[in-house]
Amino acid sequence: MATVNYVTEEGFQRLRKELEQLKSVERPKISQQIAEARDKGDLSENAEYDAAKEAQGLLELRISNLEAVIAKSRIIDESKIDISQVQIMTKVQLENITAKTVMEYTLVAESEANIKEKKLSIGTPIAKSLLGKKIGDIVEAQVPSGIVKFKILKISR
Repeated sequence: MATVNYVTEEGFQRLRKELEQLKSVERPKISQQIAEARDKGDLSENAEYDAAKEAQGLLELRISNLEAVIAKSRIIDESKIDISQVQIMTKVQLENITAKTVMEYTLVAESEANIKEKKLSIGTPIAKSLLGKKIGDIVEAQVPSGIVKFKILKISR
């Protein structure tokens, strides 16, 4: 069964905009590069042609992947998110018990993850350990540096 990708309306529109950019701008640009490289003669020793064909393959792969993500996406109405426990699209304030630091992340689908924006993919070890937990719960997450304990301080939208 295909994995469903839960996204916000904003995230869904961002994915669609990127796909449209790749199809309407990048694809024709690479086709033009291939045509120009082909016009330069012998294709067997034409590095520009090889590079353009490789870029085309990578672009088509990205387009295909984006189309698959969009097809599997379901838009979440953020106003209806239950904040009694941690789930996708909730904002969670945590205390790292060992380091005595407080941090806040929003749990999002992998396609929306962006650590600079404090958006943590639900596929990460920390997010997995938080799912279904409530305020006051202590969770342990296996991270590359070992096991880290967190206390859930707040859950919000």
